[in-house]
Amino acid sequence: MSVPKLHIGGLHKSFGTGARRTEVLRDIDLDLADNEFVSLVGTSGCGKSTLLSIVAGLHRFDTGELAIDGAPILQPGLDRGVVFQSYTLLPWLTAQQNIEFALKAAGYDRAACREIAREHLELVKLSHSADRYPSELSGGMKQRVAIARALSYRPKMLLMDEPFGALDALTRHQMQELLTQIWEEHRLTVLFVTHDVEEAVYLSDRIVVMGIGPGRIIQSFDVGIPRPRREEVMETPAFMDLQRRVHKAIREAAKATVA
Repeated sequence: MSVPKLHIGGLHKSFGTGARRTEVLRDIDLDLADNEFVSLVGTSGCGKSTLLSIVAGLHRFDTGELAIDGAPILQPGLDRGVVFQSYTLLPWLTAQQNIEFALKAAGYDRAACREIAREHLELVKLSHSADRYPSELSGGMKQRVAIARALSYRPKMLLMDEPFGALDALTRHQMQELLTQIWEEHRLTVLFVTHDVEEAVYLSDRIVVMGIGPGRIIQSFDVGIPRPRREEVMETPAFMDLQRRVHKAIREAAKATVA
């Protein structure tokens, strides 16, 4: 049996100590295959973002196993590209310079930084804005730069935490289509956190529903909708049925917490 791209086994996470200790994740078991796109969904506070931050190496966990390609994850690394809801671009650098900055940190020489940055701006359809500063870019354009930067140093995985949550509906749909096209062309493993079930169904190979109190995995759904996907697929019976089933799982998990 092949080693999963990402392995999470029996993972527990708490914040605080003593009487103020709060368990936020309990017994998380989740494997992602190579090139698989998996979305985490669930009510606010169920630990989706905490789990993604642990995979990114930004938070430690209490007990359990965490590995990428069989190697333990102990800290942030270039094998994982991370995109947050906030754009995290350096305001004094242009779009191209923001990408070059990340590449320099990854050890690329100046010529390679320029070439790779241009390639990835083209990938996200921003070649025309290479010399513009973040303040001159729309929210969707800033997020495209952030995605280009995260992909530029060839990570093994892309970790995305509500990357389109701050965008208007039209721009959000455009970004979903762009991400789908990039994934279909370049095929990398993605762990994606979202509150939007429609977005999860549209983008994912598999959807993992998390419950709260403490955060844990409740149910997993294989999407099974053929690729390539375009916006029209959202109107199909298979798409709408899966969306209803995922919503139901989230509601039932929330009811169980209240009970």
